[in-house]
Amino acid sequence: MEFLLFGEVQLRVGGQPLDVGTPRQQVVLAALAVDARRPVPIETLIDRVWGENPPDEARNAVYSHLSRIRQLLNRVTELTGIPAGVTRKTAGYVLEIDPDVVDLHRFAHLVEQGNDLSATDTDRAAALAEALRGWRGAPLAGLHGDWPERVRTTWHRRRLDAAVSWGELELRLDRPGAVIGALPELAAEYPLAEPLEVLLMRALHAVGRDAEAVERYAAVRNRLADALGTDPGSELRALHGELLRGELPPGPRTAPAATPAQLPPDTPGFAGRERALRRLDEIKSERSPAPRIVVLSGTAGVGKTALALHWAHAVAGEFPDGQLYVNLRGFDPTGSPVPPADAVRGFLEALAVPDDRIPRSPDAQVGLYRTLLANRRVLVVLDNAGDAGQVRPLLPGAPGSVVLVTSRDQLTGLVTAGAHPIGVDLLDTAEARAVLRRRIGPDRIAAEPAAADEIIALCAHLPLALAVVAARAAIHPGFGLAVLAGQLRDARGLDEFADADPATDPRAVFSWSYLRLDPAAARLFRLFGVHPGPDIGTRAVASLAGLPTGRTRALLTELAHAHLIAEPVPGRYTLHDLLRAYAAELAHAEESPAGRAAAVHRMLGHYAHTAYLADGFLDPRLEVPPELTPLPEGAEPERITEHRRALAWFEAEHRVLLQLVHADTEFDARVWELAWSMQRFLLRRGYWQDEIEALTAALAAARRLGDERKQAFAHLHLGGTHGRFGRDAEAANDVQAALALYAASGDVVGQAYAHRQSAWLLDRQGDATSALVHAERALEWFRAAEHRAGEATALNAVGWFHTLLGKHASAIEHCQQALDLQVELGDQMGATQTWHSIGYAHQQLGDHTRAIACYETALELVHGRGSLMTEARLRIELANLHRELGDLESARAGWRQAHDILAHLAHPDADEVLKRLAEVPNG
Repeated sequence: MEFLLFGEVQLRVGGQPLDVGTPRQQVVLAALAVDARRPVPIETLIDRVWGENPPDEARNAVYSHLSRIRQLLNRVTELTGIPAGVTRKTAGYVLEIDPDVVDLHRFAHLVEQGNDLSATDTDRAAALAEALRGWRGAPLAGLHGDWPERVRTTWHRRRLDAAVSWGELELRLDRPGAVIGALPELAAEYPLAEPLEVLLMRALHAVGRDAEAVERYAAVRNRLADALGTDPGSELRALHGELLRGELPPGPRTAPAATPAQLPPDTPGFAGRERALRRLDEIKSERSPAPRIVVLSGTAGVGKTALALHWAHAVAGEFPDGQLYVNLRGFDPTGSPVPPADAVRGFLEALAVPDDRIPRSPDAQVGLYRTLLANRRVLVVLDNAGDAGQVRPLLPGAPGSVVLVTSRDQLTGLVTAGAHPIGVDLLDTAEARAVLRRRIGPDRIAAEPAAADEIIALCAHLPLALAVVAARAAIHPGFGLAVLAGQLRDARGLDEFADADPATDPRAVFSWSYLRLDPAAARLFRLFGVHPGPDIGTRAVASLAGLPTGRTRALLTELAHAHLIAEPVPGRYTLHDLLRAYAAELAHAEESPAGRAAAVHRMLGHYAHTAYLADGFLDPRLEVPPELTPLPEGAEPERITEHRRALAWFEAEHRVLLQLVHADTEFDARVWELAWSMQRFLLRRGYWQDEIEALTAALAAARRLGDERKQAFAHLHLGGTHGRFGRDAEAANDVQAALALYAASGDVVGQAYAHRQSAWLLDRQGDATSALVHAERALEWFRAAEHRAGEATALNAVGWFHTLLGKHASAIEHCQQALDLQVELGDQMGATQTWHSIGYAHQQLGDHTRAIACYETALELVHGRGSLMTEARLRIELANLHRELGDLESARAGWRQAHDILAHLAHPDADEVLKRLAEVPNG
């Protein structure tokens, strides 16, 4: 089996290509293959296929492509006996194949071997030559879009880098003929690639063909002038001059008087950070006309210095001219930041420049420092930088050196000028476990794995906090990890991490960043402690602070640059639990009780009014909506104008909304409003346990408010959701309570809804006769109230129970009346349910063609509307019907689509659908 991404996308078995589908399906397949055996989130797949403006149906289109790709890979498995497939993990979809069957990954692995300095030059050159032979053409040829174009650009650059590395090795091995034979064709493909011309000119000189080398220089100079209006770079010009003067090979370099080795010790117990370490290695190996500069940025205590020093020690041998290090104290409680002039003078002294030869002016010192590092390979580590201005004078001017900068600030100015940014995030669970294992021993972790994971969670995956706890565990080897976890769990805020050493006390470490903030940004950070998390959008932050959105964005940028908050996706902000605890402490210490209460009012107002607005776009409201508490001054809802935006907002915010329904009792009115507005989304998405949590909080709030109708609403929908979990007694009690409360308040429509709910509960228990009685009563009450939307739902219910009782013609008649009303009212969800009922009646009558048409119409109505559970159920029923009719291929396709939806929702029924798939053989 071969996956070919160089050239056109192909999947070959036994040398024969298989059909890889439409161009869009090929993009999905390629998007999985470039990350083989690594999870690719559905959002990433959508972005790789459609870019910034995906259509409304993008998610479901990807599900369809994944289903067909699974069929393709099943065929591969049948032909080869090698397992291949696509699995859904928590973090995304995983292409389960050996990465080495993908030509792109083979290329990368061979290039890694070619860059392995521990191998011989011969072996390295052979690996790079094999990689270059595997290039079949531009990656993803024929596929269009931003992502395929980015892939092509990246891999053209990697191919060029590999060719240059191979050529250098061949010249070092005294094989210039190989370079002369291979590189002219490549140079023709990349006519502006100066490194290739340098290699060819050196190879021609090595075999005595200097005249040809000079001619190549003239040709590339003309090409650069015509295409870019520039001259050749310094390396090519210098080589040309040396050829003309007969000075090749160049003379030996002048070594410095001393080789500095200033790195502090490596970090004991260092673990993880594999991705960052690989990226550092990649940057180090890049060819560049300027020094390679890396900015490691991250929040306080995240381990930036530990990562920098660990990598620096690992690669120190590749910098034979020395390693320079300075702690710039940009964020340090013990003193002022180190002035750049002081740091430069320290470097000059480390390079053994006598005092009498160090210039007096700072500019001249910087000039001498850069002169000494020119033509030398030095690793420069600039730790704990405060800002870009502190760093710039310390940057070498020549390309031989690598500079590693750590900072809590993102140092955007350096990145804009070409530095490589690497964000240092919190440790993942596996990395955090590795840190604890190395610090306190594997036996203690193995003995209490659950306690170790709890410690990791309570430390918010922050290396500094883990180090504090690990030190305590090491000092007290008799303490069980469960005891330490209990101490953290019972501790208040950051108290359990307090330490006499400010360098290891998270509260003190965080303060060094906080105290540098502008006062307005500091206030905004404090208010993050009022928000429950896990994340928050820009307009919600603006409402929390009572500020205009534009001003809020500027302050958020300042907080993000200081790494006091993170922006994991555009426009949404978060901070880890220990920073949130620190922000909460500051809010209680520095904000008045009235100020905190006003912030909560604004925040809840923003979410309640936005949720109310978003709910209105899900579908027409069948129940009379409540009148919301007015929006507080300074709060502003999101601007939601259409269905897709409403769904996206609920998907992003519903975890936040679930936190907010547990607000203090003074906010009971808002709590009920939030639960009312999110109930339909939670129901239709299948988040039933979340729905129970929200409705239970709403019921308690309504009782404290003494509002019978609000209590009835909570009871009514709690009854429905308890019924879905098979809790029949609880469900019946809730619905009876709703009916009594609606009757006491004289709410006729409410009573009708309660009867309709009773009918569905009886249906779930298999009592269609009693259910019909309640459905007819609901119809009577809805008609009495002239509530046409309710009348339509009740007509569908009566029709459904008629068909369950064998009265199929009457069922279709009632459902058709319901459907006419729902079409008139624009009630797509109601029409979906009614088309299902009509389809089921036709199925019972043996008219399978009409039944399938009805089910497919229902699917067309529900698809893309956000009601994933309804869509999954319809797909399962349609697939079951296809199986009864012997159409096994359609049955399998329907079950796969249903499984993908249920798996996305982490719904337990996904396993049942998999069983059905396993029972039906392929082919």
